[in-house]
Amino acid sequence: MSIFHHCGKTHVGNVRKLNEDSLISVPELGVFVVADGMGGHSGGDYASQSVVGHVDRMDRGMPSGEAMRAVRTAFLESHYAIQAEAERRGGGTIGSTAIALILSEPHFACLWVGDSRLYLLRDGQLIQLSRDHSLVNDLFDSGQITAEEVETHPHGNVITRAVGVGETLEIDKIRGTYEPGDRFLLCSDGLSGYASFDDIRHCMLSAPITSVCDELIALALAGGGRDNITAITVEIPDYF
Repeated sequence: MSIFHHCGKTHVGNVRKLNEDSLISVPELGVFVVADGMGGHSGGDYASQSVVGHVDRMDRGMPSGEAMRAVRTAFLESHYAIQAEAERRGGGTIGSTAIALILSEPHFACLWVGDSRLYLLRDGQLIQLSRDHSLVNDLFDSGQITAEEVETHPHGNVITRAVGVGETLEIDKIRGTYEPGDRFLLCSDGLSGYASFDDIRHCMLSAPITSVCDELIALALAGGGRDNITAITVEIPDYF
């Protein structure tokens, strides 16, 4: 039985008619995934649903130590399935971000492609653990733009990696250990782009786990909500 308290919610936002985000929680394996589709005309929602659909096929009885490899395999299988669907539709680009949190006592791992994010709240401090695969992040890392320009750059929504795009899928990974009281947040850029870092931190710090996703989505909607909004929060209890 899972020791993790968690919640997950998605919202179409204030502007769009179609929700191209998808999410899945598999607490018995310690696996949580958010995917944000791109492509329009139902291509984006197909792509994000492909990511979570392949994760959903994972064997629930596998040892927890095998979950990270299984998630990586699911991302790769989805990559090729999305490409095949794009070809079936006559070409063009469809794809999805994908970010996964995998918990196996007392370790965590994160696998990701694109600009959906993983945050960790520990001892009152919020830290972004993932690094956006985005054009503006590459420009910032190379010194071509400042941190202030990152926030207002006209190409802020251009990602440089996506599941289903490109011949080879490059998946980044980080690992660490979790502690009692830690809270993790996985989210699409519909949250991180429309709610401030400080507001996200305050909500993660103060809201109960049962309502934190609703409150995070409310922040993004109040901030404009021009994109789909998805969040999964996972709390490590004070005992484990």
